[in-house]
Amino acid sequence: MIQTGECRGFEVSLEDPGILVVTFNRPDRLNGMDAPMKRDLLETLTQAAMEDSVRVVLFAGSGRAFSAGDDISGQDKGRRGEALVPDIHRGHDNVLGTINGLRKISQPINTAIRGLDKLTIAAMNGVAVQTGFSLALSCDFRIASSAARMGSGTLRFGLLPDEGGHYLLLQMMGLPKTIDFLMRNRLVGAADALDLGLVHEVVEPDELMPRAMDLARELANGPQVAMRLLKRSIYNAADQTWEQSLEDIAARTPMADHHPDSREGVAAFRAKRTPAFNAWLED
Repeated sequence: MIQTGECRGFEVSLEDPGILVVTFNRPDRLNGMDAPMKRDLLETLTQAAMEDSVRVVLFAGSGRAFSAGDDISGQDKGRRGEALVPDIHRGHDNVLGTINGLRKISQPINTAIRGLDKLTIAAMNGVAVQTGFSLALSCDFRIASSAARMGSGTLRFGLLPDEGGHYLLLQMMGLPKTIDFLMRNRLVGAADALDLGLVHEVVEPDELMPRAMDLARELANGPQVAMRLLKRSIYNAADQTWEQSLEDIAARTPMADHHPDSREGVAAFRAKRTPAFNAWLED
């Protein structure tokens, strides 16, 4: 079973029907992230990928922030929660240590979110910058509170968006807007983020979690096999030619066509009733 409860820097709960809620819980640090938290988060994502009881993963923040990025204060203010993996030295005191830290700790989180076959949602309650922003961009859906503000923010420190944010922004906004957004160090509100295509929906602060949970339940009740296959084909198609995208989805189609969910979908259509997908999970 997947580990729930309080971990280092976040809490995990499993809600019906298979919604894994990951809540960043360092509000005093604006939910800033450090290496131990990232490693535990990566372990949670690994468990979510392997656990049938998980259908959708929802990320949320506590306090005033979704996540204000890496905690560069150097202050460990009594980090609470169970350690899922042991600590290792961060190694950012030299060039190779920084490269390995990115490759082995920071970048794999967003890679894991993008690579998760299950759908993911970011409920952006407040500030989302740097690491927190790129994590939200890695999710399949983003719902923002009207109080949310988001951006890369790395140039203010003379640093780079080194966890994939530049790639994700380029895919979502195109080259001219990405150059403007990053080089001018823009921090935008929820309404502007919606206009730029960075979020799917904006709601009032007290509506954020109810709306995010409604979306999570909708996705969790959908035909999981077909949705997971489709997610991968959509992301692949963004980097493929027309011919490659057709071949990719052709290879996946038989898995959906011959699954019990497709038979249920056809039967429900003929009977003019709502389909009851995912019997294989409930069994």
